[in-house]
Amino acid sequence: MTVYLIRHGQSEFNAAHNDGGPDPMIFDAPLTEKGRIQAMQARAEVMELGIQQVITSPLTRAIQTSLAIFQGIAPIRVLADHRELLSHSCDVGRSPVALQVDFPDLSFGHLDEIWWHQGPANENGVPVEPRDVFQHRIRKFALELGRLSEMRLAVVGHGDAFKELAGFSMANCEIRKYPD
Repeated sequence: MTVYLIRHGQSEFNAAHNDGGPDPMIFDAPLTEKGRIQAMQARAEVMELGIQQVITSPLTRAIQTSLAIFQGIAPIRVLADHRELLSHSCDVGRSPVALQVDFPDLSFGHLDEIWWHQGPANENGVPVEPRDVFQHRIRKFALELGRLSEMRLAVVGHGDAFKELAGFSMANCEIRKYPD
């Protein structure tokens, strides 16, 4: 099996939080114009990879990236286990019904109503996912990747999730083969 990891394009949260200041409270952050351009540039790069299936996180920035890169190229499947570590407002998701309204060509019915981490909140009211819970979730996702068919696969997701999965950091819309 050949797997390519693709980090989402620049989100509104990335643009507003680039200096590491306080959480700008942008829930389920969408892509910026720069992020959309990054995704279109990545589309040109993936044309030669022969991707047959795409797995995307249900966070809006990942879905938008997946659609910009792969719509009309390969089927896109939404899975939640490789979502971002929940530590900021941008990592809080939206219900499957809300996602279905915004992305009618994708399927969300298999997701729980609240598919992101629920637990004690920080000073901003954002639930914070414990590191061990996150690590367990990413290990589970790695096992699921191992069970997939021999198709050429792209996984569109997030920086902390990919660092935990593969051991390396990625820039917005960077494409890396996994395992590297």
